[in-house]
Amino acid sequence: MNIAVYCGAAKGNDPIYAEAARTVGTWIAKNGHRLIYGGGNVGLMGIVANTVLELGGKVTGVIPDVLFIREQRHDGLTEIIDTTSMSERRNKMIELSDAFIALPGGPGTLDEISEIIMFLRIHELKGPCVLYNTKEFYEPLRALLLLMAKEGFMEQEDMNKILFSDDIDEVAAYITKGR
Repeated sequence: MNIAVYCGAAKGNDPIYAEAARTVGTWIAKNGHRLIYGGGNVGLMGIVANTVLELGGKVTGVIPDVLFIREQRHDGLTEIIDTTSMSERRNKMIELSDAFIALPGGPGTLDEISEIIMFLRIHELKGPCVLYNTKEFYEPLRALLLLMAKEGFMEQEDMNKILFSDDIDEVAAYITKGR
C-alpha cells in the first residue's frame, strides 16, 4: 500500500514529534508499505523518510520546483518525482496514495491534509485519513471540524472518515480496515 505522510519540515520543540515520525516510518517499512511524501531531508519529513529507508522500505518523494523546498531535497530516495508547483505536488501525492497520514507540521501540512478531508467529504477519495495526534496536536482542528458539523457546514458522517490517534496499532487497524 502507498501511504502519503504529510508532516513538518521542522522537528518541532518536543522530541516526542520526532519519535512519532520514527514510529510511523517503522510501521510503514515493517509492513511492506511505500512512503509517499514531500521529498525533503529535514525535520519530521527527513526523519520519517530516513526511518523507512534504514529499515529497507521504499520511499517516493514528490518535490515541487520551489527554491526553498528544493534546497531541502532528499537525494537518497527510492524514487523522486519532480513537479512544477505545490498544487501539482499535492495532486501527484494524492494520485499515488492509498491512505493519508498527517503528522504534526505547519501551514503546508495543514493545507495538504485539509485538501484530503475536503476530497473525502465530496467523495473524490476513499482512502483512510489519519491525523496522528501526538501530544494532542490536532485537537484544535478536531474541535473546529466538530463545530462545522454542529453548525451544519459538514456532516457528522464526514467526521467518521477521519481518525485522530497517536496509537500506531489503532492507526494500522484503521488503515487496513479502510482499504
